[in-house]
Amino acid sequence: MAKITEIELQNLRHFIIAANTCNSKLTAYASAVVDPQIKQLLTKAAQDSLNEKQTLMTFFNS
Repeated sequence: MAKITEIELQNLRHFIIAANTCNSKLTAYASAVVDPQIKQLLTKAAQDSLNEKQTLMTFFNS
C-alpha cells in the first residue's frame, strides 16, 4: 500500500474522532430512550459507527 500524506492522515484522524463521537452519543441516546424500536435503531446506529471507526483504524495497520 502506498504511503498516505499528512493531510490524508489528518482527515483520517478527524473521521475516526467523528465516528467515536457518534458512537458515544448514540449509545447515550439509546440508553435514555424508552421506546424499544427507537432503542434498537439507536443501538444499531451506534454499532455501525463503531464498525466504521474500527475500519478506519485498519489504515494505521497497513
